Amino acid sequence: MDALDRLWTRATAEVPLPLEVLVLTALVALVVVTSPALWRPARTVVTIAHEGAHGLAAVATGRRLAGIRLHSDTSGLTVSAGRPTGLGMVLTLLAGYVGPGLFGLGAAALLAAGYAVGVLWAVLALLALLLLQIRNFYGLGAVLVTGAVVVGVTGWLPAAAQAAFAAVVTWFLLLAAPRTVLELQAERRRRGTPDSDADQLARLTHVPAAVWVAVFLLVDVAALVLAATWLLAG
Repeated sequence: MDALDRLWTRATAEVPLPLEVLVLTALVALVVVTSPALWRPARTVVTIAHEGAHGLAAVATGRRLAGIRLHSDTSGLTVSAGRPTGLGMVLTLLAGYVGPGLFGLGAAALLAAGYAVGVLWAVLALLALLLLQIRNFYGLGAVLVTGAVVVGVTGWLPAAAQAAFAAVVTWFLLLAAPRTVLELQAERRRRGTPDSDADQLARLTHVPAAVWVAVFLLVDVAALVLAATWLLAG
């Protein structure tokens, strides 16, 4: 019990983030998202969030999660069992491209409340749940490496540095989410993507795929704007 109490105390410790740190970490995240050399490896983190969001939505809507795969080309696949049509399937498909932005918004809420270190512990909890559903070796390695980085930060860095790292993660998710939607639309225009989330939603709902892409982008941009308001205008 003492160990659990200490763990809870660390996870819920309030660590203030000065405005200049929030601005600097936002700039760091922006560099990662806009730099071709950095974006490629970092995009795997977005894929983890994307597929994790599919999985959470599937479970939340009563579907049975059958497994998640992450691939070296930064794509992924979440398989769930249940009705092939209906609201549950729509919400499961919808969750992928809005998931990273909404995760970022949730993390921003914790940052704004002073629980920056709690963001990292929440990330670890979600990664642990995801690990149980991974069904390929590359995905297993990607989740373990990501988790090891977060464990290293929480175990070895002082609270202020942990808070700054949590802010970078938060900004990265918020900024990366819209970029992945723009990449999706570019890929659709270039060669078509009949199995993309947007195209599958179009077949299920008879709403054009371009409309679903616009919905993805609207949600992600709204999450970014709202989070920036919480963090920078307070």
